[in-house]
Amino acid sequence: MELIGTERESTEAIDGVHLAMLASGEAMSVQRFAVEPGASVPPHSHPHEQTGYLVAGTLTFLLDGEERELGPGDSYVLAGGESHGVENRGEDIVRGIDVFSPPRENPDWAE
Repeated sequence: MELIGTERESTEAIDGVHLAMLASGEAMSVQRFAVEPGASVPPHSHPHEQTGYLVAGTLTFLLDGEERELGPGDSYVLAGGESHGVENRGEDIVRGIDVFSPPRENPDWAE
């Protein structure tokens, strides 16, 4: 078992969107994210299955022309190849955790 400390440097992958890889194994990876007010991730897809959990704030998911608003305590699952984007339309920073399988390389966030 590898123990990893809580202090991980984040990368601003997109303006106002900060990501930090927390742990990565052979079958999955875990990262934390912070999305500043007004920031967004444009619709995109990747081969990784993605699950996540919102810790703080409200995030609007854009899925195939539909919008879904998630808040603290909500979780989600996105299939590999599924197009998705997010927007922080609120006034607070949105914080959460994402898990990817297979693991994402750090940083491959532009894919």
